[in-house]
Amino acid sequence: MTVFDLSPKQLAQDRIVAERDLLDIHTIEGDMADLSVFVDNSYDLIVHPPSNLFVPAVHPVWAEASRVLRPKGIMLAGFMNPVEYMFDFDLLDNKGVSEVKNALPFSSLTSLTEEERSKCFGANAPIEFSHTFEDQIGGQLKAGFELTGFYEEYRQDDPIGEYMPSYFVTRAVKP
Repeated sequence: MTVFDLSPKQLAQDRIVAERDLLDIHTIEGDMADLSVFVDNSYDLIVHPPSNLFVPAVHPVWAEASRVLRPKGIMLAGFMNPVEYMFDFDLLDNKGVSEVKNALPFSSLTSLTEEERSKCFGANAPIEFSHTFEDQIGGQLKAGFELTGFYEEYRQDDPIGEYMPSYFVTRAVKP
C-alpha cells in the first residue's frame, strides 16, 4: 500500500498509525496533480479522500489517477459538497445561522480576507477551493472513468448536516 500526500505532517501521522496497526505502507510526499513518480497502469485501487479542496484545479488529479490505474482498476473518490462554501463560516459555526455570503466556486485565498481566513480556518490553515460538480464528476468522465457508484454522507458535527449532505463519494472504473 502506498500513501501519497503533500503534507509531511500527514505522512508522519500515517506512519504512526501504520506502525500501531501493524500495516505495511510506503509513504511518498508529492502533489496529487502530479503522480509522475508512478508508472502508467501500476495500481488496482485508488482511495482518494475528500482532498480536492486543497487543489485549485481537479482535472489534472483525475487525469493522473486514470493514468496510474490499471485497466479495470477502481477509484473511490470523495469530495466536499461545494454548496457548503456559500455560507458565512463565522455565522454558521458560532450562531448556527445559514446565511449565504460566498459565490461559487469558492477559494479561501480570494473569497475571504486574510483576517476572515485566519478566523474561520486558523492562522496556518491551507488554502481551500470548492469545485463544481461538472469538474468533480464531469472531470472523472473526461479522464475516461466510468462511474459505477455514488454515495452521500451527512456531517453529524455541523449544523449544515441537518439540511444537506456534506460529502460525496464516487466509485469509478478505468475501462
